[in-house]
Amino acid sequence: MRAVDDKRPSPSIPDRLNLASHVLWAAGAPDDKVALVLLRATGAERWSYGRLREAVMRTAGGLLAAGLAPGARVLMRIGNTPDFPVTYLGAIAAGLVAVPTAAALGAEEITKVARVLSPDAIVSDGTVPMPDHDAPVLSPAAFSRAEPLERPAETGANDPAYIVFTSGTSGTPSGVVHAHRAILARGLMTDGWYGLTPSDRVLHAGAFSWTFTLGTGLMDPWAAGATALVLAPGTGPEMIPLLAQRHEATMIAGAPGVFRRLLKSGMPALPRLRHGLVAGEKLPETVRTAWRDATGTELHEAFGQSEISTFISGSPARPAPEGTLGYTQGGRCVAILSEDGTPAERGEDGAIAIHGSDPGLMLGTLDGPLAERLTGEWFTTGDRGLMREDGAIEYHGRTDDILTAGGFRVSPIEVEAAMQRHPGIEEAAAVDCHVTPETTVIAVHYTGPAALPEADLTAHAEAHLARYKQPRLFVHAQSLPRNANGKLLRRSLPPANETAP
Repeated sequence: MRAVDDKRPSPSIPDRLNLASHVLWAAGAPDDKVALVLLRATGAERWSYGRLREAVMRTAGGLLAAGLAPGARVLMRIGNTPDFPVTYLGAIAAGLVAVPTAAALGAEEITKVARVLSPDAIVSDGTVPMPDHDAPVLSPAAFSRAEPLERPAETGANDPAYIVFTSGTSGTPSGVVHAHRAILARGLMTDGWYGLTPSDRVLHAGAFSWTFTLGTGLMDPWAAGATALVLAPGTGPEMIPLLAQRHEATMIAGAPGVFRRLLKSGMPALPRLRHGLVAGEKLPETVRTAWRDATGTELHEAFGQSEISTFISGSPARPAPEGTLGYTQGGRCVAILSEDGTPAERGEDGAIAIHGSDPGLMLGTLDGPLAERLTGEWFTTGDRGLMREDGAIEYHGRTDDILTAGGFRVSPIEVEAAMQRHPGIEEAAAVDCHVTPETTVIAVHYTGPAALPEADLTAHAEAHLARYKQPRLFVHAQSLPRNANGKLLRRSLPPANETAP
């Protein structure tokens, strides 16, 4: 049986659609309902839907009053405050193209982004590094005095709405262009991943500027008429358990590393919590099990990327079988492709791909249209996996992270999962190590309270992995390299044969 899971039809896309209008009004949430709660260790700042809508429309009016024409690109340089989503939605409501960027980017990094983007304006709150660029700079504070736009712009569903930047494998910023229709595709996650209802209160552990937070933590709850709970600046993730309890969170969302930290800090009783939502990197089964034991709730994982957001996931209605990401979301068509670009057989390793007609797929990048990135009718993600007979999809890692020790292709995810079952290992990262120009072995960098005897680790690997998958080098580390969003950076690890004793 071919490794294709076609859950179409996709949602019908109207000719005219404005993403901001859909987010703020589609669910019909009343003006006095709480839309956003900015959480602090002491106290909280609450925004009603009415206040949020007014702020967005004033921002839209202010941007247009500054002389920006439809389709103009607005680079956002704003810290982790409500100004971030308000500016994002305000630009889109005005028919402009919002470009959210991480506050953590330094002056050199954001200058590279600006050179690729050529923004028509920069909105800055003065708290984060600015690019060396001659675009006019606007302040979100000034928008509060602007005349509000009467209604969102009449944009086309396929018009550009926002651009997100990824560094890519070359280190050169790549701008991914998304259409207004992407918000309707995100609705497929409501049942396929979240199980989201208007009564939910979703607490996201990430910063506003992370696309995971911006989508799962803000846009999707608002499009469903739910309440978003987000950490205020200066509020550390160690406060999440207490704040989740105090503010009656029904869902907690974050990267796997967030849940690992929460488990270390100890979880209080959370009677309102329904489940957790995980994305950003593969969730270790050890963390899933520990969370279930500590809270009595499940962690539902999703897989996606900047070009498409998530399209494979487990959900409350259909939990993922152990060792898998879950299933193709309704309305999507997913395949595992062989080396020749055609669908593989179920049970065979291959490239994870989504059909090029998916309504959530990007329009393209600033470098070129989507058509240039397609393999026939498929968009390949750069990740590998296999589709089981029941349609559940295993994740084997990024194509450029796949291990090749001894001439075999080995998933680093499988090696890491096996080693993390050792009680003395907290985290693990498996990489290729070239011990000689002709010989490559698997090395594992791991964290834990103390370095473990090599014989102990070797015996553990022999008990859980086939011989060709077993690591030959083990390196104890104080921590593993991760990006600002907690994603493991395997290629940043030092060569194991230089660090191992």
